[in-house]
Amino acid sequence: MSTFITTDNTEIYFKDWGTGKAVLFSHGWPLDGDMWDSQMTYLASRGYRTIAFDRRGFGRSSQPWEGYDYDTFADDIHQLIEHLQLTEVTLVGFSMGGGDVARYIARHGSAKVAGLVLLGAVTPIFIKTDDHPEGVDPAVFDGIRAGLLKDRAQFIADFNTPFYGINAGQTVSEGVLTQTLNIALMASLKATVDCVTAFSETDFRPDLARIDVPTLVIHGDGDQIVPFEATGKQAAELIRGATLTVYEGAPHGFAVTHQDRLNEDLLAFLSR
Repeated sequence: MSTFITTDNTEIYFKDWGTGKAVLFSHGWPLDGDMWDSQMTYLASRGYRTIAFDRRGFGRSSQPWEGYDYDTFADDIHQLIEHLQLTEVTLVGFSMGGGDVARYIARHGSAKVAGLVLLGAVTPIFIKTDDHPEGVDPAVFDGIRAGLLKDRAQFIADFNTPFYGINAGQTVSEGVLTQTLNIALMASLKATVDCVTAFSETDFRPDLARIDVPTLVIHGDGDQIVPFEATGKQAAELIRGATLTVYEGAPHGFAVTHQDRLNEDLLAFLSR
């Protein structure tokens, strides 16, 4: 099993498939690196080196008590890039993982980065504030934390419905729903709860102002989890030269529901 140890003694699991220019994937909540299997297989089969890690506290990585903040997540990515001696890497972040890769560039620079892709990302800011009235009401995140602490398994099982847009006409298999629940339950409960606070309250607007690499923003306008108008639309406006692609009617989990289109769009961006 491929792992490395961070400077705070956390073991991070990663998988590394294929050869060629590197693409590094950062997963969403409450998933792990396995969410990227389709994208990794597709791109590795077409001449790219694809790398996905399990965020600390999730999947096969260690479950420390502390460290569930975006500075630490960005530093973990930095240490993985250094460990693998990557250069000209394209960073791909989904949902809360979009914050990881944006913070990485803001914190560590873009010298080793060829491009950035934000997929249904929580950037620039998720929560409703006085200067971000389009955001999600803080009470929603209070309810998520309470639901996780009361009955995490049932909460995640129910969460799958809006995540994949099943209540809006999307169709996913029972296998996908089972896999999603199984992956989520591998994570530390502490990490799962703490990350709700991190991804909902972190303001990435200063980070986006520092992004200076070609950027693709993809978001579904049917996203019931991370609303497009509050996040993806604004992120594309704040990042200099960003390209915005809207998947009409797509839910948050479009890496599954729109798998083929996403794979093709990623390949086109990498081949530009």
